[in-house]
Amino acid sequence: MFKVEGTIENQLMALGIILPQASEPAARYANYIYSNGLLFISGKGPSASTKGKLGQQFSTEDGYQFARQAGLEVLAVLKQAVGRLDNVLQVVKIQGFVNADRAFEEHHKVLNGISDLMLDVFGEKGVHARSVMGANSLRDNLPIIVDTIFEVRMPVNDSL
Repeated sequence: MFKVEGTIENQLMALGIILPQASEPAARYANYIYSNGLLFISGKGPSASTKGKLGQQFSTEDGYQFARQAGLEVLAVLKQAVGRLDNVLQVVKIQGFVNADRAFEEHHKVLNGISDLMLDVFGEKGVHARSVMGANSLRDNLPIIVDTIFEVRMPVNDSL
């Protein structure tokens, strides 16, 4: 983990990260909800074309990359919600759901993909609590879905 002086956007550039367009909700829910200084971002996964289970179609390293991709989705929604990523005061919690074979035991290593991303981007503000669970299925057969909570300055778009 290294931290570039300046804005979080400078840090993203230094890391070679280009955020995707924020994805839209897949059903009847909000992409995020702001309440009392906390921003709750709905579950995000990797590309919708990525389907399958860890321990069957995918390895732990594949899962790590999927968790990182999900983290990029989270950052895109986060930026949409608060305007600038410098408005993030703390990554509070990450919860991961890993679509895994019964014998798969490396859920924690998979979730490191998003944890490492948050630490790389936010430095000390990226330290967070987390939990991870195995699931026998997830929506659209995605390999991982992550829920996240951030402490933020009042969002620019606080209509939710």
